[in-house]
Formats: sequence, structure tokens, C-alpha cells
Amino acid sequence: MYSLLVADDHPLFRDALQAVVSSGLANSQLLEAESLADAITLVEQHTELDLLLLDLSLPDAEGLEGLTRLREEFPWLPVAIVSAHQERQLVLDAITLGAVGYIPKSTPRVALLVALTQILEGQLYLPPDIMRRPAPRVASASLTASAMATSERLARLTEKQLAVLVCLTKGMSNKQIARELSIAETTVKTHVSAILRKLNATSRVHAIVIAGEEDLSFYQAKLAH
Repeated sequence: MYSLLVADDHPLFRDALQAVVSSGLANSQLLEAESLADAITLVEQHTELDLLLLDLSLPDAEGLEGLTRLREEFPWLPVAIVSAHQERQLVLDAITLGAVGYIPKSTPRVALLVALTQILEGQLYLPPDIMRRPAPRVASASLTASAMATSERLARLTEKQLAVLVCLTKGMSNKQIARELSIAETTVKTHVSAILRKLNATSRVHAIVIAGEEDLSFYQAKLAH
């Protein structure tokens, strides 16, 4: 049984989420808040919460402001974003600030349940369609030192490591990556460790953020030839 809280000022979306939780997560409950202030009050009253689903367009917390405040006040509470906004950089910014997932409001019901289950099981969820979009590539003449450093780090990865990194950006677990690439789970762990070392990343999330600054398909194609 899970205890969830959704902070969203759109009744129709809250109703839809209630239907998904009621039908797909047995014996679980979904509390509702129309604002960030209401959500904070409910969190203080329900310390058993497993997950808070936060809309980025709440009337009293535009953008990522609400996420920042929640992470500061309740560091023990996992927060996932639910939003109509689907900009790739926004997803990466949310993850950088500590979100455990990013779920577009356009996500179909079955996929929404998969996303919630994945997050509740302790995995990071990222929307595959958004993360597959290539990052904007800037002209080489105006390439920043940071972007060049990222490019150099990604160039150190082998083709198999790049494939694993792509799976990481989709929020896959080690078991899912092993199945996707037809390799052993222990091999996945070895690749992940190598990826973190070569990218100078402190965690899987940090590696995802670094990868988000580049178009991974560009490097995969380059290594394939």
C-alpha cells in the first residue's frame, strides 16, 4: 500500500490520477491539494507519504520554485513532477534539483501507471520521448568551455557504454538495461561504474544531466562507423 499526494489545481487531472491509483495501485490512497500551501500542510499532517506529485503551474509556485521549496523543507519526501510542459532542459533541471521523476500530463493511462510504479519502487522515471530528442547543438565557434568539456568526456565512452548511458537517460534500472541490451546485470553495473568515472559524475542522475547537454545519438553514430 502506498500513500501519494498530488498538488495540482486542475480537478480533471486530479480525478484522472485518482482513477489510475484506485485501479492500478491496490490499497493505495491519493491525497489532493490545489496549491503548494495546501500540499505543505498535508505533508506536515501525513509523514507516511511515499510520493508527492507536483504540478509546475500551481498558482502559488510557478516553475521549479515549488520543487525547490519542497526539497528544502521535506528532504525525506520523494517528489516527482507532473506537467504539461515538455521541454527537455526543464526535465533535466527538475532532476538536478532532486525530482525523482518527470511525468508529462499527456502520458497515456497505462504508461502513467508504469511511471508511478517505477518511481514508487525507487527508480528514476524520465519520459522517453522527451529524452530521445537531440539536445540543441551550438555552432563550434561559439561552443562554451563547459560544452566542450562534456563533449570530450562523452568521446571517452565506448559504444557499449554509450548504449548504457542512453538507457540511463530513459530512467531504466540495471535489470531493464540488461534486458534491453542482452547483457548480464553485473556487466551493466561495470559499465555504469566506468561511465561515472569517465564523466566525472557523482551519481547516475549526475551522469544523466551531463548526457542531457549533448546529442548522444551523434556519438553512437560516430562510433558505429
